[in-house]
Amino acid sequence: MNPKHAQYMLTVYQEGSITNAAKKLYVSQPSLSQMIKLVESNLGAPIFNRSTDPLTLTYAGEKYIEAAQKILTINANLAREIEEINDEEHGKIRLGIPVQRGMQVLPYVLSKFFQKYPHVDLVISEHGSSTIDKLVLDGSVDLACMTTVPKHDELNYIIVEREELVLLASRNTELARRIPSGTPISILEARNEKFVSNKHGHSVRALQDSLFITNNIQPKIILETMSIEIEKKVALACDAVTICPLNYIENTEEMRARAALYPLKNTESLRHCYICHRKELYLTRYMKDFIDILLEVENPFLKDSPLPKNQAQDGCQ
Repeated sequence: MNPKHAQYMLTVYQEGSITNAAKKLYVSQPSLSQMIKLVESNLGAPIFNRSTDPLTLTYAGEKYIEAAQKILTINANLAREIEEINDEEHGKIRLGIPVQRGMQVLPYVLSKFFQKYPHVDLVISEHGSSTIDKLVLDGSVDLACMTTVPKHDELNYIIVEREELVLLASRNTELARRIPSGTPISILEARNEKFVSNKHGHSVRALQDSLFITNNIQPKIILETMSIEIEKKVALACDAVTICPLNYIENTEEMRARAALYPLKNTESLRHCYICHRKELYLTRYMKDFIDILLEVENPFLKDSPLPKNQAQDGCQ
């Protein structure tokens, strides 16, 4: 299998169309189409179902892409090993990380990492966890730092931080006037409050909806958003409440003055923050050190947490 052909076919599969893949690869669409025909001719079977939009794989195509990913991983590992033999101080890390998580950890990790490895490039892919999950599986990124549930045997998961969900409430809500901040509560205590919510597709939204259904309540949702930052700001500005991970709440004087936090009962999360990579990935010295630095960094969002000590855990192991 020609590695260049393998990379091109993998790009077509990832992009879902020949047109988009050609743009990404900086080649003409006719030349890419011709290459696909050549690969399929050599294989003796079609790789793509061209009747679907986006393109999907035939059974033979699934086998081809699986083999292509393995070959590209072997080539990448060999290049890294030779690179490390020649010069361990130069290289590149392709990191997949959601924007919100990047805001939290990168300023603290990179200040230490670049002091030690000033000649290592860091290429960031900023997407949601579901997209990053696919990128690390297909080898498009080397390392991924995201909140997820370990579910792929092909990946190695290292826990960075355990996720705990809390209810953030404006101090002007009836709930905050009635119950002291830091008190573990049932979601029923907030049934009459206005909610700011994640949009459907977010893990916190799924848990929130499950709580509503289980407790037979239908609170008013005044805003749905994909941004946790927007959730927090709107909840405080509009005297509402929102469910969000504790480690996304800054422990600032303003936050303590304006917000009350409540650990939610019956919301033990199976999702935690991990850094993960494919098991067969060759980890260079600088990759190992990047992981170690990430695990060492104290999360400033949880330092001196306003919650009782048994409720604020950094979860680093």
